[in-house]
Amino acid sequence: MAATEFTVEIQPKIPQRLERLSELANNLRFSWDRTTRSLFARLNLGLWESVGHNPKVFLRRVEERRLQQASEDPVYLDSYDRVVSRFDTYLREVPRANGATLAADDLVAYFSAEFGFHESFQIYSGGLGILAADHTKASSDMGLQLVAVGLLYRQGYFQQTLDGDGHQHAGFVPSDVADLPVSPARDADGDEVRVTVRIGQREVQLRPWIAHAGRIRLVLLDTDLSENAEADRGITYQLYGGDLDTRIKQEIVLGIGGVRALRALGLAPTVWHINEGHAAFQVLERCREFVAGGLDLPSALEATAAATVFTTHTPVPAGHDVFGIEMIDHYLGDLAKELGLGLKDFVQLGLQPADPSRFNQTALAIRGSRYHNSVSKIHRDVSAELLAGLWPELPPGENPMSYITNGVHVSTFLAREWVNLFDTTLGAEWRGQQRDPEFWYKLDTIPDQLFWSVRQQIKANLVTELRARLTAQFRRNGVFETQIERTLRFLNADDPNVLLIGFARRFATYKRATLILHDPERLARIVGDPERPVVFVFAGKAHPADMPGQEMIRKLFEASREPRFEGRILVVEGYDLALARHMVSGVDVWLNTPRYPLEASGTSGQKAGINGVLNLSVLDGWWGEGFDGHNGWGIRPYPVNADVERRDREEAANLYDILEQDVLPLYYERHALGYSKRWVEKSKRSVRTLLPRFSAIRMVGEYAETFYQPAAAHGRLLSASGGAAAVALAKWKATVRDKWSGVKIRLLADPARSIAFGANARVETAVTLNGLSPDDVRVECLFGDARYELKHAGKLGEGEHRFVLDVRPENCGLVTYRIRMYPYHELLAHPHEVGLMIWLSHDAS
Repeated sequence: MAATEFTVEIQPKIPQRLERLSELANNLRFSWDRTTRSLFARLNLGLWESVGHNPKVFLRRVEERRLQQASEDPVYLDSYDRVVSRFDTYLREVPRANGATLAADDLVAYFSAEFGFHESFQIYSGGLGILAADHTKASSDMGLQLVAVGLLYRQGYFQQTLDGDGHQHAGFVPSDVADLPVSPARDADGDEVRVTVRIGQREVQLRPWIAHAGRIRLVLLDTDLSENAEADRGITYQLYGGDLDTRIKQEIVLGIGGVRALRALGLAPTVWHINEGHAAFQVLERCREFVAGGLDLPSALEATAAATVFTTHTPVPAGHDVFGIEMIDHYLGDLAKELGLGLKDFVQLGLQPADPSRFNQTALAIRGSRYHNSVSKIHRDVSAELLAGLWPELPPGENPMSYITNGVHVSTFLAREWVNLFDTTLGAEWRGQQRDPEFWYKLDTIPDQLFWSVRQQIKANLVTELRARLTAQFRRNGVFETQIERTLRFLNADDPNVLLIGFARRFATYKRATLILHDPERLARIVGDPERPVVFVFAGKAHPADMPGQEMIRKLFEASREPRFEGRILVVEGYDLALARHMVSGVDVWLNTPRYPLEASGTSGQKAGINGVLNLSVLDGWWGEGFDGHNGWGIRPYPVNADVERRDREEAANLYDILEQDVLPLYYERHALGYSKRWVEKSKRSVRTLLPRFSAIRMVGEYAETFYQPAAAHGRLLSASGGAAAVALAKWKATVRDKWSGVKIRLLADPARSIAFGANARVETAVTLNGLSPDDVRVECLFGDARYELKHAGKLGEGEHRFVLDVRPENCGLVTYRIRMYPYHELLAHPHEVGLMIWLSHDAS
């Protein structure tokens, strides 16, 4: 019988001179401050790598002898003192001149199902989590008053390996809370805080944990408590784990439990931000609070929605969380009773007209907020169409859906070498100029040779990382050393002059990772030119249940084994944030081939672009705004009404054309100094045009200015004096909806067919208000590109009112105009939030 092996962790004592290493390890600021991470890596690089860059675990396992040596090393101590000093200064000196200042007593509560701060803190799966963490980091940098709310998963997204045939294997490694930079929330007496939520027929206890990300607190909820039933202890165990039952339980914990946790911690947010529909149940809990305070539900909903921001990230119906009516009744039936509603009325809060048999979290979030946005300009149009049923009488182009294009946290994803270069050539002030496009013209003062040498050093670092990862991957799969060397022959860190094209992201089918394989013969000619070699590097995970996505990985892997593509197509396993930071900064070209218009935003290309990597992407998502014709290359989408095969064929051909005619010739256009001058110019332009437009600082600044400030003011207005304004607005909306079917508009006189330039055109209408006041409506004339309001000009007979406009056209020619009417009230957050509108038709005149 084999002997049982036991493990014990022999923990060192940290010397007093280095005692603040523990503090640095417990603040997630390390995730975006490389100098902090380097303090740990310098002590023992091998250990740092083996613990997954987790500073808390590192400090428990590093040799005490090494710590003692460092405490007596003047060079290390100098670095340590500088890092600690900057850390203290960062926490102490809160910036204010950033355009994102809220009132002193304002607080934004930012709810998200995942946060992707760092590879050592596995409570994220992909883009949504990275975006949420970047939002939090930028808020910290800007001194914005924000608290983040999420779930503390024991088991984050899976760890990926690929076998020798390219099949993906998912491994799940639970986290030990002791390894994470969190601590239990405690009350004034030092006791752990608990909050309770009712899930179905059981009361479930929640423990809030606190993490710090710079100046920001994260409140992370956990159900793994001995006082809970075994089934309930596992609710927050796995990120997006289990079935639909688990999903709704997690979302109840996040939305309802999150609100209660903030209350238990004594926090009083004035703005509530729902980042994707997972947290939409917070709307119900906040309504319950208002109802308990004496408001009826319609008034409670107005007071709640006035202070709420909702961001949608998905461009397809299948991406929205939906639950069956019976499931809603089972899990939230008691809450419905507290709101004074029967099941039929309760589920109306979450019904999408296009799918009335299920409860839709996005619909709930829309109804429970007054500030809604998508995450790029193109995505705004897609979302407005997708959600048009919530405002059925409005043109999609004018419904309340807005957009703020995503951005990336520059300090996290800008390579260390660029940071050093910018500090030297642009001065430390560049960090505070992330929103100023004019400042970034200073990049042109950096000598091309210096710029190119930095790019090559970053690329060499990536090549070294790729060789290490791929060698380990191949050896585990039994590949012989000679074959490994042959496959990696183009990855030479000492001479990184082979064109490197990267594709790294989630392997969802709409992202079309295999589009590059559409014409294998043509691709072989492109990559096989001995004078102009090309290497494609692919990395990314497919969801364990997404078999088509996994098949894409397998097809790429299969192609990489063909002799004509050996060494020219590489598929790397284990994509994580660490590899992402290397790839977005180190490749020469960033490839992105989504099927238009299904890329809501995408941020990996932004991360690449700020590092001088040139984007080669379908003009979808953010790249539809970022591409200026000279800072990368754009694949123009083929008409969406064509069949999928035709679209793929045409866009693949366009991709090959760009590679053959633009990318390769430009990259290999080497002059006497050994680099392409025009490539460097294009790379500089990428940084100059993209960094100020697509930073998280710009993004959060826009949220603060466009949404947070007005939401805070609007929320105060509607909740003041016991919610008097909310009551008035709710009553007004009910009256308008009751009367609207009887409201009519007609022309009083036939419109003139022509007028002389300089003369007035008169528009006169008669409006039947069906008991509404003239102040309850707006009558507008859309005259060409201009919009004019018709003024009330008294009553007519038969219960009609006269609205008149005199307008003087500014140009000659044929002009089209239309007339419409919609409800209006001064307390509305958006002029069209009621969703009602009447257009004057010829029949009505």
